[in-house]
Amino acid sequence: MKLENIYLENVIKEFIDIKKQGERAMSQIKDEDYFYQPNQVTNSIAIIIRHLTGNMISRWTDFLTTDGEKEWRNRDEEFEEVFYTDKDDLMDRWEKGWKCVLDAVGSLTTEDLTKTVFIRKEPHTIIAAINRQLTHYSFHIGQIVYMAKYLARDNWNSLSIPKGQSKEFNEKLMGKNG
Repeated sequence: MKLENIYLENVIKEFIDIKKQGERAMSQIKDEDYFYQPNQVTNSIAIIIRHLTGNMISRWTDFLTTDGEKEWRNRDEEFEEVFYTDKDDLMDRWEKGWKCVLDAVGSLTTEDLTKTVFIRKEPHTIIAAINRQLTHYSFHIGQIVYMAKYLARDNWNSLSIPKGQSKEFNEKLMGKNG
C-alpha cells in the first residue's frame, strides 16, 4: 500500500477516534452540564461544540476550491454564551460538523495530497491543512473530556486506562491472566 493511502486511512481513523472520545465523555454528563461555565473565560461544552462545528463546516465545505475561512462564518458568535439551544440542537450541530469533515477527507485522493488550499488566505499543503484541523479538534475534544470529567466527578468512567490499573490492563492486553 502506498504511503499516501496509509496517511488518508489513518487520518480518517484519527478523526473518528477523537469524535468518539468526545461522545464517550459527553455521554457521562447531564443535559444541563453542557451549558456549565466555571467562569467567564472558560468555555462551556456547548460553546466548544458551537466553535468546533463552525470551524468544521467552514474549513471542509468546498475544501479543495475555496478558502477555509468562509465569509459567512461568524467565529466570534461561536463563543457567545448559549441560551437559545438544547442538547439535541448541539448534537445535531456535532453530527453535521463531523459529517462535513469525514465526507471531505473521505473524498480525497492520493493525488489531492500534493495540492494547496488556503485558510485565511494562507497557503497550506493538503497534509498541513488536515494536520492543522486534527490538532485543533483534538485540543477542543480534550477540553470537552476535561470538563465532562469534572462535571461527572465520582461517576466518571475512564476513557482510557483507569488510574492504578496499568499493570492489569497490560496483562490483559498481552493475554496474561495473572
